Amino acid sequence: MKERSVGGTIFDSFNYLFMLVILVLMLIPFVYIISYSLSTPSMMKGGLILFPKGFTLDSYKKAFDDPAVLSGVFISVARTIIGPAAMLLFTSMAAYVLTRAELIGVKFFRKFFVFTLYFSSGMIPMYLLMGYLNLTGTFLVYILPAVISVFNMVLIKTYIEALPRELEEAAVMDGANHFLLFFKIIFPLCMPVFAAVVLFDSVNQWNSFIDTQIYNTMSPNLYTLQYVLYNTLNQINSLEQLKVQGQTEIGALTPQTFKMAITVITVLPIACVYPFLQRYFIKGLLVGSIKG
Repeated sequence: MKERSVGGTIFDSFNYLFMLVILVLMLIPFVYIISYSLSTPSMMKGGLILFPKGFTLDSYKKAFDDPAVLSGVFISVARTIIGPAAMLLFTSMAAYVLTRAELIGVKFFRKFFVFTLYFSSGMIPMYLLMGYLNLTGTFLVYILPAVISVFNMVLIKTYIEALPRELEEAAVMDGANHFLLFFKIIFPLCMPVFAAVVLFDSVNQWNSFIDTQIYNTMSPNLYTLQYVLYNTLNQINSLEQLKVQGQTEIGALTPQTFKMAITVITVLPIACVYPFLQRYFIKGLLVGSIKG
């Protein structure tokens, strides 16, 4: 027992050390980006920096002075709130329906939805469909195509199937219909898996920019923050370009610090939200692994 205890201690110590190294390796790039964005360019000597040199907020002031950034923040926040909320409502109801054995053709519908996980129509048919539905150049193109997520539906369906059937039977005996059964009984019990799928979808909505590039390139008022960052990284490559945009102090800002500032603005919201949903996220990921 003593040898096993010593061996276990050594093993745990190795694991802690290994995870600490991984943590440091993952944090260093974020610390570097934040420190660089808060530093005065004239004091930068190159190499890795972990603390700001010549603390300044000029890059952030410049970022928020750009109307495209403010508009991008608004669009990204709006789609990150509305998109996951709509997805959760419709996807959870579809998942509940697929758990009903009395539904005619339920086995076919289950296979039909799973089929879409492996095969898709492709980008061109999707673009033509969005154009036919008059969704291109609109905010709804960010929301409606993602209202149903089959992957999230499978997670929610599995979670619902693991719930005690006695709760449903008791509610039905009290006269509850399917709407009351879902919203009063099932919905409150599914919060862990809901937190997981909402986090999945929120990160996807916040980070997405390809749909902006495909459907809303001609609508600058609908650019997301990620797409603004994408354009910034492609277009701002010299101090002269910043001067054209109104920058007069050469030493106060460089394209690199501006890029770093927008990167921080883009990453920070999700990084702040994730810790609050982590415990629900982990529990939701374990859905279906333990039953009984």
